[in-house]
Amino acid sequence: MKNIYMKIMKLAAFIAVSFSLASCLEKIPGDYIPEGEAMKTFSDAEQTLTGIYSAYMSSALYSGYLTLCPDIQSDLVYAVQGNSNTFGNIWLWDIRSTNSEVEAVYAALYRVIGLCNFYLDQVEELRNTLTDDEEIQYLDYYTGEVYCARALAYSELIKCFCKAYDPATAADELGVVLADTYFGEKPAKRASLKESYEFVINDLKKAEDMLDEENDYFDSAYFTHAAAHAIHARVALYMQDWDEAIRHSTALIDSDAFALATTSAYTTQVSPITGAAKTYSYIDWMWTNDASFENIWRIGYTSTSYGGAQGSVFLNFTTDYYYYYPDYVPAEWALNLYASNDMRYGAYFAQAQTGYSHQLTWPLLIKYFGNEGLMQNMIYHVNMPKPMRLAEQYLIRAEAYCRKANWSAASADLTTLRQARHTSGGNTSVNASNWLDTVSDERVRELYMEGFRLNDLKRWGRGFERTPQSMTQSEGSSLKIAAGDPLFVWPIPNHEIISPGSQVQPNESNR
Repeated sequence: MKNIYMKIMKLAAFIAVSFSLASCLEKIPGDYIPEGEAMKTFSDAEQTLTGIYSAYMSSALYSGYLTLCPDIQSDLVYAVQGNSNTFGNIWLWDIRSTNSEVEAVYAALYRVIGLCNFYLDQVEELRNTLTDDEEIQYLDYYTGEVYCARALAYSELIKCFCKAYDPATAADELGVVLADTYFGEKPAKRASLKESYEFVINDLKKAEDMLDEENDYFDSAYFTHAAAHAIHARVALYMQDWDEAIRHSTALIDSDAFALATTSAYTTQVSPITGAAKTYSYIDWMWTNDASFENIWRIGYTSTSYGGAQGSVFLNFTTDYYYYYPDYVPAEWALNLYASNDMRYGAYFAQAQTGYSHQLTWPLLIKYFGNEGLMQNMIYHVNMPKPMRLAEQYLIRAEAYCRKANWSAASADLTTLRQARHTSGGNTSVNASNWLDTVSDERVRELYMEGFRLNDLKRWGRGFERTPQSMTQSEGSSLKIAAGDPLFVWPIPNHEIISPGSQVQPNESNR
């Protein structure tokens, strides 16, 4: 099994995912997988797996809506006067069951699940026809990847469309529709939240059994044993299973395959943005070139196969290639969380004058300015999404330790992360009275605009209030959201509820 991916095929060209008003739970359209075509050969299995990775490139997922919308909906950014109104309803908390972004996220995740089910329904029959031991070995490994891919898609559906998990009530709360087969018809009805998470855990256990940790490596574009651990740690945290969260995050933190990006200089070269020589730290390089020892799973792009431009709404540099016209700028309170020696600030933000008539000058989000290799092909604001990073695992374990009142272990994890990000210092400590604020602030500093904030507020039972800041639009700038507001849980798309034969129950936020 060692170095199995030295031979694996490169990702195929991006397969565009189209959406319709038909139910997302219906079979994948004929132009995506030809109707009646079975997975008959080893090559077919490889092509199906490639299709799963291509589906994850969708701009409805990590390179777009799934990452951006939850954080824009929260308290991390402000809409600028004169903006294009992109994601305007999301920012204003005017989110309806017909919202196009919500529909797209739901559809894209079930599209991934449909591909996984197409593979899993047929893989055993295919395996029984193979005689080449190497092909059988590869097929088993591919199957582990597919279980990992399906678990991740379901975990994201649960995060967006379900309430926060409470072990005492999860059996009585609505989960998601568990479409676990491609062939045949099943009633579209939501399982309980408990059943939904159990389904994810079962898939992850299968993935962990089939994937080999010898193939764990940083910047992987494929689901690995480490990726299964990363998802499992995250899901365990959301399920309040503190011991499991600690166990899985520890497996990654102790792994020789990954290391936190630091403030140390990595390389000096000409920046394609300024045309001047620039010294890049390891933290800088993780975002300017999407490469880092701490990336557990990174969606792989090429100049001809890539996803959405998630940085556009924070910069819109391509409007005239001179000024920036951001739709959203960082919240001042979030900017103020960074210490002067915190290198994340310089990697994430840069002061610039906008091209608007009001000439707002503000620290703009440059985290997603774009991969510098792609920018040489005039592809701006496109970065390879990094849904799983080692830094998150330190934050997961620190929070789980706090829940168990192990303050010294939690403090050590937070300090380790901060020392990697600071040019000096970084020590911190938590106790019974300050741990949640400390963990919350560190998650904002580290995971800013990576799609975690809304769910964090939901699971912590916290609301927020926006206070107007310079040159931001008045509507929405004074928004006050109470803990437990129904729209912390996105509405189920209306067409899922009204489609013929559907038994899908709505959320409280459906209207």
